[in-house]
Amino acid sequence: MEPAVRQGDWLLVWRGFRSRSQNAAARPARRRRLLGIGPGDLVVARHPHDRDLLLVKRAAWAEAGGWWLSSDNPGAGAVDSGRFGPVPPELIEGRVLGRYWPVR
Repeated sequence: MEPAVRQGDWLLVWRGFRSRSQNAAARPARRRRLLGIGPGDLVVARHPHDRDLLLVKRAAWAEAGGWWLSSDNPGAGAVDSGRFGPVPPELIEGRVLGRYWPVR
């Protein structure tokens, strides 16, 4: 599967979904959708082991420990939740709304 975002793409990211609660991922699916993130959405998140590194991954599902993030192209040596587990909600920076540059 080809990645939805390539190196050098510019993204429009909505950061308004963030909740002050640390348990946002444990909420019912309806409430999570109201917060703006759901399974299948592209998100920008901080790497759990290197907080300076931003990742763009697809939210797969929510668990008690946070969001399980997956790569669109796992065969290319992806760094995702398969390596570091669920990502706590406080490390999710925002939901990707779209790519606006460069035009292909």
